[in-house]
Amino acid sequence: MSEVAAERAGRSSGGDAASARRRKMTLEVRQARERLTTSSNDPGSYAPELVRMFAQSHKSATPALCVLILAVGATVTLWVPFQMSLIWTSLALIAAGVLYGFSIVFLEQPRLDSELGAWRRKFILAETLNGIAWALIIVLLLQSHDPSARTYVLMVLLLVAAMTAMIASSIPFAVGGGLLPVTLAILFILGPSTRLDTMTLGFLCVGGLVYFVILANRLHATSIDSLSFQAEKDALITELEQAKLNSDEARRRAEEANLAKSRFLATMSHELRTPLNAILGFSEVMKAELFGAHTVPAYKEYALDIHASGQHLLILINEILDLSRVEAGRYELKEESVSLAHIVEECRHLLGLRAKNRDIAINEALDPGLPRLWADERAVRQITLNLLSNAIKFTPQGGAITIKVGWTNAGGQYLSIRDTGPGIPEEEIPIVLSSFGRGSLAQKNAEEGSGLGLPIVKGLVELHGGEFQLRSKVREGTEAIVIFPPERVMDALPQLDPDAPPASQPASSASPSRRKAAAAA
Repeated sequence: MSEVAAERAGRSSGGDAASARRRKMTLEVRQARERLTTSSNDPGSYAPELVRMFAQSHKSATPALCVLILAVGATVTLWVPFQMSLIWTSLALIAAGVLYGFSIVFLEQPRLDSELGAWRRKFILAETLNGIAWALIIVLLLQSHDPSARTYVLMVLLLVAAMTAMIASSIPFAVGGGLLPVTLAILFILGPSTRLDTMTLGFLCVGGLVYFVILANRLHATSIDSLSFQAEKDALITELEQAKLNSDEARRRAEEANLAKSRFLATMSHELRTPLNAILGFSEVMKAELFGAHTVPAYKEYALDIHASGQHLLILINEILDLSRVEAGRYELKEESVSLAHIVEECRHLLGLRAKNRDIAINEALDPGLPRLWADERAVRQITLNLLSNAIKFTPQGGAITIKVGWTNAGGQYLSIRDTGPGIPEEEIPIVLSSFGRGSLAQKNAEEGSGLGLPIVKGLVELHGGEFQLRSKVREGTEAIVIFPPERVMDALPQLDPDAPPASQPASSASPSRRKAAAAA
């Protein structure tokens, strides 16, 4: 009992853990779906990811940006004093360092949506300060009247504008804050002029700035699409994980149900057959009046009813056990050389009296020259008895049953049993072939049955590698066809001639069943 209690406790704890995990996965799926629903209508729902992308971009680009600042600071010393260049370089490095520090701190913090707005403002302010620091390079330009210095600073500012548009594209306002000082500085450098070359250069710079703004918007839209695809992928992965959990839970329950069914069948096989044998034995004694005649005639009728009911219950138990073994794949075929026509003839003779009592004619068309089959004799006999019993059961008085045994076009053998019963509607054939399934016309026109005969036949035929077909038309009758594959047919072995030379034959020409039969012979 302690082991059973421990097993139940383990199952309950495992079930609780699985339930908790399943609830968590359900919550994640719901959140992902809500996120996808809201994101399709509001791109701002990806704001946390966009701000994080902004911080990651600046964290990666700051070292290269610092190298650029040092290179520009060293180059402008050609036109301005070293002290002025050092002051500008220091301001630009401080602005870049502030932006880099904000990025590091933001990335190290856990995700807090409540502080997202404050961090966004900090990044916009820091990007604006960075743009102002770069724009202050025009102060150095005022110290020199060399046209080459003017052109150099103009190219540097355009380069900075392009870098700002690409790096800060995740936050559009940060792009605007970084480009605005740079744009004003470029316009200041160009100044009002009527010269053609200056006007052309101005148009090119303005066009470049407009292009950088458009590029930033496109990169922002691309980032949103990428985040949307990532969210869809995460939601799909989450749903797949939940489906896997549900599948594992269903499999666990199926295994438990299968174990419970096996225990039930084992218990039923032992606990019911023992008293049932006693019921059948004593009822048969009472029916035969071995110890004297009954004083009341009704007692003999009761004994007959008890014996018939016991036999019906025993048949039902055997059918349930056979079907469970077939479905579980535990039905072991005891294969041997059998004659299909001979087994069919024996079964017809066994059930001939039942058919005669109901005035049913049984017509046979058996091919006597059929070779033997390599099959389980008990299974073939059970297939034939089930089909023939069904045909007798559903054929009305005065009807006829036709039994055929012969060759198939593929070289196998078939058994066909056709009756003139009420037939089965085409849509009910799958129901009839299922466990405990019975058609509507069968329930009205025939005695009660368990609904296990045809499923057992189908399972046994498939174990032999064959095929079972059920053809029926309402008010015309039903035909059940069992087809055994050619691999089950045993060809006659030629007579050995001791004086003949040995003949080599490819091993692949003989089927496994035939080689096994030849070895047994």
